[in-house]
Amino acid sequence: MQATLRLIKTQAFRIVLVYVLLFAFSVAALLGFTYWNTRRTLDAQTDQIIAAEITGLSEQYQHLGLRGLADTVRARSLHGGQALYLLADGLKHSVAGNLEPWPQDIAPSHGFIEFDYERPVDGKLETRRARGRIFQLPGDFQLLVAQDMHDRYLTQRMFTTTLPWTVGLILLLGLLGGALMSRNMLRRLDAINRAAGKIMAGDLARRVPVTGAGDEFDMLAENLNRMLDRIERLMKGLREVTDSVAHDLRTPLSRLRNRLEETAARLAAGAAAGSMAGEIERAIAETDKLIGTFNALLLIAETDAGTARGTMKPLDLASVAADVAELYEPLAEERGVTLALEPAQPMMIEGNRSLIAQALANLVDNAIKYTPPGGRAVIRVAAGDDGITLSVADSGPGIPREDRPRVVERFVRLEASRNSPGTGLGLSLAAAVAHFHNAELLLTDAEPSGLVAALRFARTAPRARPLKNAAE
Repeated sequence: MQATLRLIKTQAFRIVLVYVLLFAFSVAALLGFTYWNTRRTLDAQTDQIIAAEITGLSEQYQHLGLRGLADTVRARSLHGGQALYLLADGLKHSVAGNLEPWPQDIAPSHGFIEFDYERPVDGKLETRRARGRIFQLPGDFQLLVAQDMHDRYLTQRMFTTTLPWTVGLILLLGLLGGALMSRNMLRRLDAINRAAGKIMAGDLARRVPVTGAGDEFDMLAENLNRMLDRIERLMKGLREVTDSVAHDLRTPLSRLRNRLEETAARLAAGAAAGSMAGEIERAIAETDKLIGTFNALLLIAETDAGTARGTMKPLDLASVAADVAELYEPLAEERGVTLALEPAQPMMIEGNRSLIAQALANLVDNAIKYTPPGGRAVIRVAAGDDGITLSVADSGPGIPREDRPRVVERFVRLEASRNSPGTGLGLSLAAAVAHFHNAELLLTDAEPSGLVAALRFARTAPRARPLKNAAE
């Protein structure tokens, strides 16, 4: 049923359906016009024959009177054929003619009429169709002159009966043809979609299959493959440049930090351990921030590239939350913030423990950083109908709704002065980790005030996939 609904929703099926409906309407209109025009022409011919018969009999009546008219009607009736005559008195009793009795349900009329009558055929009475005209005579006599049109009537009935079936058959065959065309087109599109899904999952070497038919789908596939080749080269070059810059800068920064530590230690042991040692300590702190920034950028790059996919395994989110809470509890006490962990049952997902721990650590660090002294931050692990949620709620100032979409971008900080510690990569890394695990990073209001930052995972988490942009 689902496959049928999907087939009906395809653009190809809709195009074929519209075409079939227009074609069926055109055929019905054309056949209807042909039927109407043919019947009108045949009726006109029959009416001309009847009118000529009436004209001749009228002349006979004028010259020979009623008796001469009766003799003429008897003479013409002997020839048989399609001509029908009936001369009747006021009581509808037959005086002469080959039509008897007077047809029922017909009344005197100045126009042409159609009626049924009975006629012996092969010894049996057969009901047939005729078309004629009544001519009123003096003395309450009536003359009915008609033509048998039963064969034509049967043809017309067959035509009117066949027309709906013809249109219905056209619709049926058109729909079947549309379904076959749509199925073929859908199969080609599914191949493109599957290839696109593999590419989005990190298999940048995957390409759209080409059938060799040389049609527009093959042209589309070839253009997409050329575009993917170009994108792969650009992504590879960009990743190589980013990794090289990060690695090349991290190494001298680490050496600089080590030398500063050695210098600070020597100064502390000597007599000149005054202001110069303090400056060196501050330089070491600034170097740590730079190294932390590069480490975060490298971690986001690794997540983008999917290099951590091999470390995916079942893990307990409650255990991760407990470890992070224990790690940040001293910092929370130092800042005067109460850090609480709500107990929870084991919540199992498939993921990378170090990445999820780092993302949660960033959320907890932000909560402690922006919660004023005396405030509270709570780590929760909860299961719901929509999945398993790992959240951090604080009582700080929160984030305005209009700013939430952009705070997950790299190096974005809401402080115009940028005086508070940090690099603006915390939420960006959390968003990258969430996307890597097919999860969501949700930012909502806490009650009565504050922010709730939550990572929501599917109950049965699928294999991780790299992402195009950590901010997405």
